[in-house]
Amino acid sequence: MAPQNESSVYVSKTQHYLKVKKPLLERQRRARMNKCLDTLKTLVAEFQGDDAILRLDKAEMLEAALVFMRKQLIKQQAPVSPVPMDSFKNGYMNAVSEISRVMACTPAMSVDVGKTVMTNLGIEFQRMLQADQQPQQQQQQQQQQQQQHELQSSSVSRPASPASSGYHSDAEDSEAAASPQPASNNSMWRPW
Repeated sequence: MAPQNESSVYVSKTQHYLKVKKPLLERQRRARMNKCLDTLKTLVAEFQGDDAILRLDKAEMLEAALVFMRKQLIKQQAPVSPVPMDSFKNGYMNAVSEISRVMACTPAMSVDVGKTVMTNLGIEFQRMLQADQQPQQQQQQQQQQQQQHELQSSSVSRPASPASSGYHSDAEDSEAAASPQPASNNSMWRPW
């Protein structure tokens, strides 16, 4: 009888895993999932401002969370147009015209004060126009410089002629012979 007891007492690692560890790990995994689902449920309820999601079952709650997240993604992808400078200028001009109207209707308003105020408002408007045009001019200048640089780099990288020795100075000599240019400050004396 002793041999039967010994064989029944011995349990392999696989059997131990299947009987004890696997159900324990599964319970822990489900507990983590339920905890995360509850957290997700409360977060979505907070952001939506609607507690109806708290009463849904897990599958419905996940669907509601997906719908909410898709809406948020669409909101983020929608081009958010910053308030253009033109609308600010229009508002500024409306304010200037309102100021002009109020000053004209005020009987005790001095003409000199009104003239000074309107002059200063006009100067500020001109300053805004110039500040708005400077970035556009800078972008145009940068584009022109890029195009010039591309043209220069393409002209330097032409293939050498068979008579050329392959040195860079040969290319400079052929350029100088082709079109005389004024001497630049970066020319260097070379003994060869």
